[in-house]
Amino acid sequence: MRGKIILISFLLIFIGASVQAREFSKVGTAGAQFLKIGVGARYVGMGEASVACVNDAYAMYWNPATLTQLPGSNLLFTNVDWIDDVQLNYVTFGKPLGDGSAFGISLTALTMGEMEITTVQEPEGTGETFTASDYALSLGYARKLTDRFSFGLSAKYVYERLSEERASGFAFDFGTLFYTGFNSLRLGMSISNLGPELKLDGPELDVGYHPDPDNTNYDEVNAKLAVENYDMPLTFRFGMAYDIPVSPNSQMTISLEAKHPNDNVQQVSFGSEYVWKDMVSLRGGYKFNYEEEGLALGGGLRFDMGKDVEMDINYAWVDFNRLQSVHRFSLGFLF
Repeated sequence: MRGKIILISFLLIFIGASVQAREFSKVGTAGAQFLKIGVGARYVGMGEASVACVNDAYAMYWNPATLTQLPGSNLLFTNVDWIDDVQLNYVTFGKPLGDGSAFGISLTALTMGEMEITTVQEPEGTGETFTASDYALSLGYARKLTDRFSFGLSAKYVYERLSEERASGFAFDFGTLFYTGFNSLRLGMSISNLGPELKLDGPELDVGYHPDPDNTNYDEVNAKLAVENYDMPLTFRFGMAYDIPVSPNSQMTISLEAKHPNDNVQQVSFGSEYVWKDMVSLRGGYKFNYEEEGLALGGGLRFDMGKDVEMDINYAWVDFNRLQSVHRFSLGFLF
């Protein structure tokens, strides 16, 4: 029976690989895209096949149910050197509560430098500049309902700014983690960014409108440019992870994940991690059916700082094909 469960689970993961480019990708149909930028160099280095293997406060991003896997409190930070000088910073804190439950909090901030304003009449630039930024603040809670099954949820406030225009709203993440009973095999599932549509609004949408320019009896009236609502980047993940002892001092973890976003085709990720003495880690992964992303590599070091505090340093590199590559650095304190 356990063998059948494993076989069925693997088939569910890899069925996404059969989805080809002929499927309508729906790219551009959702906003708040910064919520899709993966955090935690460890998990990115494993190809983002993470929904079932998270065991730290990055659970707030990948799967809130895995907050129950925290061995202790931890404070984690990730910097993402994103495309075209865009920077994303992510900080999260998680703490077990001692009764099979845990809570977490996280803050995401995406920023970029000033950009020159261009118009149809002045395509070379008007001499003025504008900036854009995005933020998200999340609070999460998870609990073990049995010794093998955990459930978690988080609520987040999302804020986007484009020049003088603003959009904000609330979204929710849900997740589960299930240990099958077959050695360390576990299954994870999460739904991220479930919430209402967002809509930009601000003073730059205010315009003057003249109903009849040829008739001087009409005065210009105040009007506002109409903008459409846009969806949150809703994402469903399902995956598995399995630990393989290599030696008394080392272990290999393999993970698989299928992801179904509401603004793209179904995607599949595979990842692996080798850990020696809980100190040195080497990672690799690959992402299938992505437009640009593919190979991911990474590594990490963990060492004792004294007084029951450990420092965890991780790095991940991801090939972005025509967009070159993206680097992530993570720093964490476990106590």
